[in-house]
Amino acid sequence: MSEVKVFRVTGEIRKPNYQTGFRKEVRAVKPEDAVEKIYTEVGSKHRAKRFQIKIIKVEEVPPEEIESFTIRKLTLGEIERAE
Repeated sequence: MSEVKVFRVTGEIRKPNYQTGFRKEVRAVKPEDAVEKIYTEVGSKHRAKRFQIKIIKVEEVPPEEIESFTIRKLTLGEIERAE
């Protein structure tokens, strides 16, 4: 079975009247899955189409450097239970 990793995705949303950058951490098996999750979450929240969301960088994050409290708790909780 594949191991779930944490990815930090950096990008920007470019809509006609709204432009902003974002950095979001998501849990996924592969970087491609993380990008897909970003498209669905950011697109849903900001009503942005996929062509309006530009992904700049996708990087895997070690458990010690996770910024999101919820994702950190989920990830470290799994590691503690596995031991």
